Amino acid sequence: MEATATRVKNIPISPNTKLEEIFRIFGAQQKNRQAVKDSTAKERKEKLKKLMDTVVEYRTKIQDAVFADLHKPAVETDYAEIYNVVTECRHAIANLDEWMAPQDVDTPLLFVGSSSKVVHEPKGNALLLTPWNYPFSMPTQHLVAGVAAGCTVIIKPSEFTPHTSALVKEIIGKVFPENEVAVIEGDYTVSTELLKLKFDHIHFTGSPAVGKVVMRAAAEHLTSVTLELGGKSPVIIDETANIDAAVKKITWGKYLNCGQTCIAPDYILVHESKKAEFISKLDANIKKVFTDNPEKSADVGRIVNNKHFNRIKGLLDEAVSKGAKVETGGQTNEEDNYFAPTVISNVSLDSKVMQEEIFGPVLPVISFQSPDEALGVINGKEKPLALYIFSGSSKNQDFWLDKTSAGGTCINDNVVHITQPNLPFGGVNNSGIGKSFGIFGFKEFSNERAVLKALHSGSVVTPLWQPYGKLAKFVADLMIKYF
Repeated sequence: MEATATRVKNIPISPNTKLEEIFRIFGAQQKNRQAVKDSTAKERKEKLKKLMDTVVEYRTKIQDAVFADLHKPAVETDYAEIYNVVTECRHAIANLDEWMAPQDVDTPLLFVGSSSKVVHEPKGNALLLTPWNYPFSMPTQHLVAGVAAGCTVIIKPSEFTPHTSALVKEIIGKVFPENEVAVIEGDYTVSTELLKLKFDHIHFTGSPAVGKVVMRAAAEHLTSVTLELGGKSPVIIDETANIDAAVKKITWGKYLNCGQTCIAPDYILVHESKKAEFISKLDANIKKVFTDNPEKSADVGRIVNNKHFNRIKGLLDEAVSKGAKVETGGQTNEEDNYFAPTVISNVSLDSKVMQEEIFGPVLPVISFQSPDEALGVINGKEKPLALYIFSGSSKNQDFWLDKTSAGGTCINDNVVHITQPNLPFGGVNNSGIGKSFGIFGFKEFSNERAVLKALHSGSVVTPLWQPYGKLAKFVADLMIKYF
């Protein structure tokens, strides 16, 4: 099934929602918050089933909208946009009864006669601020957790992918009443106004710089946040790696969505003994996959807009000016925001391409001779959203895991961990706060409420009530010694 839309150049951004409309929708959701909180597991699953079915119904329209915004191939939209939402819905529907059930906890001897449990209650009114790189899956996939948890949700999609954002609004309007889930379009000024409102939870996906802005705004109301950010996700290829397998997997993971993926491999650290083989085979595989003229390939997307195109080209040009060698690609067409799949070597560590998240189809390759040399590069930067290890040695794999920190890691693969529904997805510190998807997303939109039920007529601390006497001192001594 192929998308039939035409790639639109110089796309105008989404129109701004009027301020009074924002206030009206926010107020309606606040009034409806308790009713949504009171919804049963059955009712929430019915909503998720309706969302899933509507997404499948809109499959071709989604392909067309995403193609118009990003020139993304239809099959790529299927598995990297639509499937993510469908499988997230299925997973939540299958597990929501268990997630919502109160969780009994053990009762220590000191609390004999009482019972304790953890209850997951919805946080309330939630805000989703979502990015342009996966303009359909990000708003709708993260919405699943909010609906499963019993929250009302306002979605603010990216203005840079207006065709998809408008379609998300249409789909959401078909599935949910506005006082439960609503889409508000517009640019950063709309986001700024939304962030002034007293939400109970904010989920943001984007850059660390904007994540800090969101966190500062949330602090005004002490609103909890989930920040799904980014960074420079490294790939380690050691001397025991299977190079043939590595180049195929990295070709897919790096150039998926034209490199505009938050967990795409950002740079390669390859053992010196494998460098020449890796670069040669990577070059050959890129040409095999995308042909000698990738601009004409139906499998190569485009950079979202001219601003980001020039940013990525600036990174490449500056690296070359400092001695980097273009091993593969390097061709561009500014008229269509086309950027060829590109590999560079001999990269200076102080060049911008090694300091900033690339978020595009440029892949620096750096060799190392000792593990400490590679660790110096990785650990000298902020903790990444992802880190990938290609190694045939279990001992080496454990070493790299133990000596680094990242939001997530694949061993002998890349990117795919985001689709494993039983794993948390998110960063650490500069690459993110909190986790998403599956039960982890459900918990982000929930308050884990502690509930202790004591004896009706007494209390576990009765001997410690004032006024303090010999019995209180005796009991306190016992507690410290034995409990």
